[in-house]
Amino acid sequence: MVKESTELFLDADALKIKEIIMNKKLSVSEVVSICINRVKEKNSLVNFLVEDSFDVAMEQAAQADAALVNGTAKGALFGVPMSMKESFHVAGMQTTGGLLRRKGFVQKTDAEVVRKLKAEGAIIIGKTNTPELNFCQETNNKLYGRTNNPWNVDRTVGGSSGGEGAAIALGAAAVGLGSDIGGSIRFPSHFNGIVGFKSGKGQVSQDGSFPFVEHVWQRRMLGIGPMAKSVRDAKLIYSIIADNRLEAKDISDFTINVFRTTAFPLSDTTVKLLNDVYLYLKDNVRTEREPVPFFNDSALLWQEIMSIDGGESTRKVAFGDGKDSPFTAYLKEKASGSAEIHRYLSWALIGTSLFRPSAKRIDVISDLLDEGDKLLEDYLDNRLLLMPVYHSAAPPHGIVYKEIFSIRKTFLKYMPFVAYANTWGLPVLTVPIGKSDDGMPIGLQIIGKNGNEDAIFSLGSMIENHFGGYSRVK
Repeated sequence: MVKESTELFLDADALKIKEIIMNKKLSVSEVVSICINRVKEKNSLVNFLVEDSFDVAMEQAAQADAALVNGTAKGALFGVPMSMKESFHVAGMQTTGGLLRRKGFVQKTDAEVVRKLKAEGAIIIGKTNTPELNFCQETNNKLYGRTNNPWNVDRTVGGSSGGEGAAIALGAAAVGLGSDIGGSIRFPSHFNGIVGFKSGKGQVSQDGSFPFVEHVWQRRMLGIGPMAKSVRDAKLIYSIIADNRLEAKDISDFTINVFRTTAFPLSDTTVKLLNDVYLYLKDNVRTEREPVPFFNDSALLWQEIMSIDGGESTRKVAFGDGKDSPFTAYLKEKASGSAEIHRYLSWALIGTSLFRPSAKRIDVISDLLDEGDKLLEDYLDNRLLLMPVYHSAAPPHGIVYKEIFSIRKTFLKYMPFVAYANTWGLPVLTVPIGKSDDGMPIGLQIIGKNGNEDAIFSLGSMIENHFGGYSRVK
């Protein structure tokens, strides 16, 4: 009976867990203990949690149990255990960005989003793995090592919020938090079969997120948001951390533009699932399958914006006061494995120097962004876009890295789906819709504009309810 109740709990979303606690079916201490035990059971194989706060979490759980007894329990996330992407400051814990040289950088204060979640009663059990400086769509670094996909440890977990994706997929945390400047919430959500939401430009504070994004064009691409087991949890977490209140929207007022297969590579299973979703939606809402404005421009614009300073700002963070260069670090790592930074980061920095836009091209980018923003503001007024996240389910380790960071510009084939929401600063929800032939999860994206988040969540709930949504790795 104990095993059965534990299994049911690990499948439960945050709202259900809070209900269990408030109805006194399980104490907060029992709830947190189940999550801690799940981490201990799975972390050696998957390597998703890189720093734990188990003792503090159990102390907070005991305090929450006392509050429940004396009638002072409060907060939308009261007693709910959650994980936190390593890049967000948590008081008393390290923020390293996966860099060897930052080991021991213990923070004194919480990131703004962490503060808001704690104020609602959330209990943080630990921090999850990322690539170095969140600069890759696979999760590996010199300090903590590689995170494996819990569905198949030979496959990538995605990145940069890869540890979060694995934690939620395993049920080791009720809910988590990620950040996304190039698919960093959506890759792990898609590859691990969970729900993820990237906020639109300027909607969630990045104060206390490392590294802080300085350039205005890169800031427009950054979105911080929840990684969860359910769309309703994602909506709840977003409503807590967002600077603006959700505005109620009626999904019947929207047209859903379902991406039609084009020259961009997509697996047969992805195409079939996308068509299945379209056939379901066309019987319930207004649908269309029309070309998406500025879609073909988005991947190149994304790469150029990420390369705006030739990677110099990231290089300074990576090496500190050291005089090492990405090129020498890459050669050293290939030769002896003794470089200060992982080859994923050094090669990515070499790429940003190669793709740095000229002054003339920057003027063109500025005009394109202005033109696109104006067009999409109107185009997305009562329209949502539905498209894949990636061309396939999670591939073996290293494949995504090669596809995105090739000097042959293969990112132009593989990045448009995720780059679109980043380039145009749009909110986007990822929802699981099925599995590949070999049992790996596949998700899709629902994209809208700032102010229409409620419609995005409504459509996500429809799809989730019909296609099954999240299923936990056993």
